[in-house]
Amino acid sequence: MEGITKRSKRFLESRAPKLIEDVKTAMIMKGGNTSQTVTQALKDIVSSNITRPFEDSTSLEFFSKKTDSSLFLFGSHNKKRDHMPNDVCVTVSFVLFAGRLFDFHVLDMIELGIEKYVSLSDVKASKCPEGTKPMLVFAGEAFDTDNEHKRLKSLLLDFFRGPTVSAVRLAGLEHVLHFTALDGKIYMRSYRSLLKKSGCRTPRIELEEIGPSCDLVLRRTHLASDDLYKLAHRQPKALKAKKKKNISHDAFGTKFGRVHMQKQDLSKLRTRKMKGLRKRKGNVVAEEQDGQAPKVAKEAEHTE
Repeated sequence: MEGITKRSKRFLESRAPKLIEDVKTAMIMKGGNTSQTVTQALKDIVSSNITRPFEDSTSLEFFSKKTDSSLFLFGSHNKKRDHMPNDVCVTVSFVLFAGRLFDFHVLDMIELGIEKYVSLSDVKASKCPEGTKPMLVFAGEAFDTDNEHKRLKSLLLDFFRGPTVSAVRLAGLEHVLHFTALDGKIYMRSYRSLLKKSGCRTPRIELEEIGPSCDLVLRRTHLASDDLYKLAHRQPKALKAKKKKNISHDAFGTKFGRVHMQKQDLSKLRTRKMKGLRKRKGNVVAEEQDGQAPKVAKEAEHTE
């Protein structure tokens, strides 16, 4: 690599594949036709480029490579005019396009229509500190059975999971993002968990809505094939945990180990010495007469 400066070398090394990838970053873009509702939604969940992701994803892939981003959220709105015999009906739809990329190419992309939106500023309540790692809750059978909802769930996890941490303190579990799939719609709600006194060691938990909240409708989807999706989730061999023999874990993460030992001769087993179990001077004679327990016969004393 002759003629490459140290700065260029560092840049190429930062973009090279790594065993442990960096935290995913997202591009948030506003389209040319964007209403106040969509703009506020993008601000609350921020670059402006006119693009139509479903028709042409070239610009998305270009900006992804330029910014080293693997997630994107694009907002827009459009007007549809239905010409009636005596009138013209105008329908305005607010749209969010959420997706992710693999090797700087679009992997999954989902179009979500916004039917109702309540911004952060509309909810008068104390907010969680910036950077708080949220707890994600998914309710609804569709998230487990329908393939499109499964991919949407995986996409939302990528968007909101934040950096990987080794431990979380109890007081840090204060932000809850709840997604409910019901009757073809997806309801997103944001809560703050409040720890109240309960009279015992475990606190009583109450949820307070802090916004934003929105009602979404799943529209068009562009999903990767199963083979490409599997390839995108492949892990390097160096990161795969080596299986250890005779060690298992239960559902709660408790570690169990199995130890193999040779057969022991219990007659030679040494136990704790107690005063009452010491052998007395004399002969130990076992007598079994009429079902009586063995007796210890003392040696007769010799007297002159």
